[in-house]
Amino acid sequence: MLRFLAILFIACLSFIQSFSQENTQQKVLPELCLSQTEMILLKLINEYRVEQGLPTIKLSASLCYVARTHAVDQTAHHEYGSRCNLHSWSASSKWSSCCYTPDHKQAQCMWDKPRELTNYKGNGYEIAFYSTFKYDTPETFARDILNGWKHSPGHNDVILSRNVFKNAVWKAIGIGVHGEYADVWFGKDEDTEKMPKGCE
Repeated sequence: MLRFLAILFIACLSFIQSFSQENTQQKVLPELCLSQTEMILLKLINEYRVEQGLPTIKLSASLCYVARTHAVDQTAHHEYGSRCNLHSWSASSKWSSCCYTPDHKQAQCMWDKPRELTNYKGNGYEIAFYSTFKYDTPETFARDILNGWKHSPGHNDVILSRNVFKNAVWKAIGIGVHGEYADVWFGKDEDTEKMPKGCE
């Protein structure tokens, strides 16, 4: 009987150790650098916040990776005019998919993405932009993106922590631009990953 209990105890310890290792396994992010458009957009957003009496937000490698990943996914899979809006995610083994509709019933799909793709533990909040206009420079593209969000009350509220987001103190921001899509992700938790720089 004692021998059986000892074997059972060792088996339980082994399971707990295995479970613990599985859940603490760290994801290794690829090295990221930000394009000109992404760097300018970050600068413009922080300048806009300072103009409104708000602090700047620290750039997050984790949220940049989520933003870039989503912009690439949108480029490949988003259908303009579909009932699934820009916050939707395609089917993939790397993340949970969803058709995001205006009723926000799939909000959890958005909130979970930093945890699914990176070591960032907090929720993620996204604003997205799409345009087929051919911009002359990265700066004109970035300025048009921000102007679009400024004139959209819901997007503007996220950037400036207003109304529904009045209690949100953003500690991390991620920028991702790919093709005709631009995404910015906000987080309430600080990111422990090394901050990305601009591409040379």
